[in-house]
Amino acid sequence: MKQLLLIGIGPGDPRQITLQAVEALQRAQVFFVLDKGDVGRELLQARRVMLEQHRADGNYRLVQVTDPRREPLAVDYQGAVHDWHEQRAALYAQLVSDELGEGEIGAFLLWGEPGLYDSTLRILDLVRQRGVQLTLEVIPGISSVQALAARHQIPLNRVSEALTILPGRRLLEQATIDNVVVMLDGDCHFAHIQRHDLYIYWGAYLGSADELLIAGPLQEVKARIVQVRERARQEKGWIMDTYLLRRES
Repeated sequence: MKQLLLIGIGPGDPRQITLQAVEALQRAQVFFVLDKGDVGRELLQARRVMLEQHRADGNYRLVQVTDPRREPLAVDYQGAVHDWHEQRAALYAQLVSDELGEGEIGAFLLWGEPGLYDSTLRILDLVRQRGVQLTLEVIPGISSVQALAARHQIPLNRVSEALTILPGRRLLEQATIDNVVVMLDGDCHFAHIQRHDLYIYWGAYLGSADELLIAGPLQEVKARIVQVRERARQEKGWIMDTYLLRRES
């Protein structure tokens, strides 16, 4: 039986990889890497450095393939994501069939935590539906949400309050914002909120040498966050950021 490891490698700091993840790295014989073009070249290099550090023996194969593109401006967002997942599932099924031998262990190195805002588990369900036989092991990692709280030195939860995690495109639908972590907000929806009782903790490239952190009352700092974010995105060609919006108590 072929085996796949989904290894969470943290949001950016190479020191945040867990001992369990290092052990999993040392077990795998084949590593699958998706090439996202110029936008993901830096992330691809970071994975290579991690392998060089923890697999000095070099006794592994690195299989690099082009990642299917999702239509970013599709009117039907869920439909576009479904089509993208189907394309990835077809690609993953081919990789497992062609590049992984019977009894071998393959691995995906996943940013952050495989169970939080990562599509790989859902895609592998589609791969199994295509008749591909494999066993799966998930190695948890530190998420950008945890890293954000640590870098701002705040607890994520407050006593007797819920913590909500949602994508940016759903933020303005929220009737109540008390304690909300927002991810994947490429359009800076926080900038459209006019409330004066909210505090924002924002971070980009968390754990990396290019890390950016801004915190303060939303109305006082939101314009600066938008400016800093756009400048960084233009300079690097990509950005990964998240933030916590919290009603001041």
